[in-house]
Amino acid sequence: MFESAELGHKIDKATYREEVPKLRAALLETQAQLRDNDSFPVIILISGVDGSGKGETINVLYEWMDPRYLSTHAYSAPTAEEKARPSMWRYWRALPPKGRVAIFSGSWYSHPIAERITNDMSRSDFDQRMDQLNRFEEMLVNEGALILKFWIHLSKDAQRERLQSIEANPLTKWRVTKASWDRLKTYDKLQEVAGHLLRTTSTSWAPWIIVEGTDDRYRSLTVGKTILDAVQKRLLEKREASAPLAPPVSPRIDGLDVLSALDMSQTLAKDVYETELAKWQGRLAELTRHPAFTKRALVIAFEGSDAAGKGGAIRRVTSAMDARQYQIIPIAAPTREELAKPYLWRFWRRMPRLGRVAIFDRTWYGRVLVERVEGFCSEADWSRAYAEINDFEHDIWHAGGIVIKFWLQISDEEQLKRFEGRAEVEHKRFKITEEDWRNREKAAQYHEAVCDMMERTSSGTAPWTIVEANDKYFARVKVLRTICERVEKELKVDPMKEVKAAAPKVAKPATQKAAKAVAAKESKAAAATAAKASKAMKGATAEQSSEKAAPAT
Repeated sequence: MFESAELGHKIDKATYREEVPKLRAALLETQAQLRDNDSFPVIILISGVDGSGKGETINVLYEWMDPRYLSTHAYSAPTAEEKARPSMWRYWRALPPKGRVAIFSGSWYSHPIAERITNDMSRSDFDQRMDQLNRFEEMLVNEGALILKFWIHLSKDAQRERLQSIEANPLTKWRVTKASWDRLKTYDKLQEVAGHLLRTTSTSWAPWIIVEGTDDRYRSLTVGKTILDAVQKRLLEKREASAPLAPPVSPRIDGLDVLSALDMSQTLAKDVYETELAKWQGRLAELTRHPAFTKRALVIAFEGSDAAGKGGAIRRVTSAMDARQYQIIPIAAPTREELAKPYLWRFWRRMPRLGRVAIFDRTWYGRVLVERVEGFCSEADWSRAYAEINDFEHDIWHAGGIVIKFWLQISDEEQLKRFEGRAEVEHKRFKITEEDWRNREKAAQYHEAVCDMMERTSSGTAPWTIVEANDKYFARVKVLRTICERVEKELKVDPMKEVKAAAPKVAKPATQKAAKAVAAKESKAAAATAAKASKAMKGATAEQSSEKAAPAT
């Protein structure tokens, strides 16, 4: 692998002085053409052993090219901010726009190499990571990027001599540290790991260029000319979209699919809805405040038919959370800045850190829905997007994210009813546009696109939940319940216990003593009443007898 970079390549001073002016002029002119063309970015990776001249090579490129249109990104151990997000987040943020050049000193390969050398990463995990990086680079190339990967090599003896030479010069001594000498001790392990890495990640779309770093002039000219030739060649190319990568979906010959099989008649009475809403909102509030949630991030994606009630469902979700904990991200047509970057860039940059929640109103699935149906991208673009989206969501999950995806579905009749209702209500008119009416004419195409999307992207770590949304009460409760149940599962906490209705209070029976007292009192009162009645009766009888005995007058 490294034999050709240990042959003692050298360039004499005279040749170097003759070649450099011509190379510099050509690089500047090509860089200007790249800016004017504005159709692809250039990504340059500078990697290699310590002391091989990686920093000097970057400095030379800044001297030979227009530095205003160059950017350099150096990476060491991840910061606390970077650790709280997926590992590729920091690299996605640094990707250059079309027409620009970005140099990565230390790249997405650096951390896996370091972990493999120290045996913190197994060989199988390392191979899996390399496969993921291959797919990442393939995606960048399919998006139009030109990737140039340089590995600057030194033999073990050459590295030792280079470090001694740098350390002996008072002006450069600061560049050699104890860590530099420590890494020399792991040279053999590095070569083993690097050799395996170069073999598994040198692809047809992003091959590695191995450059001997012993001679500064040879190294600089080789890197400069390679960049010049690659960019010039690419500027002359008329790239056509690559062939679709996704196989066709099997025809649905019986007309049955995940949407047509839905029971759209499901409803909730208002009193039941209010009880269920309070129950699941309370549970969500508990879960997002659970200690285990600080080690996870929650990404909730809402897609659905126009007027299906995504906004209403989102408001019920956010009502259960601290406003400082979540962010609602509405997705519309991409801006000029977003169009200049790979498609997924605008979603990667909005990924939440651990302990936070991101709620997307429309999502990265626009490529396989709106862009597919409306013809805003080629068939090759939306066909390969399924695999790229699956990789994206897996990366989020692998880093601690919980991805919950909803599709809210309503019938054509219900949609028409809501459209007409929005047009009549003053404060809802902004919700209805000409595009919404136009989309109804393409209902069959959207139906097919949604079914394809479900089949290709509903994975074990990021499954789709289809919500029957003709009844808003039913839809909102289903959304909240699904979120809570999924978060419970991911956090490995016990599911919420069903609250039993309280039994009506029943008066406690009187004690025996009290019962006797009551009975005695009642008996005494009854006796007194009877005696009084008897006395009254006797008085009445005596009066009657006197009247009979008295003589008549």
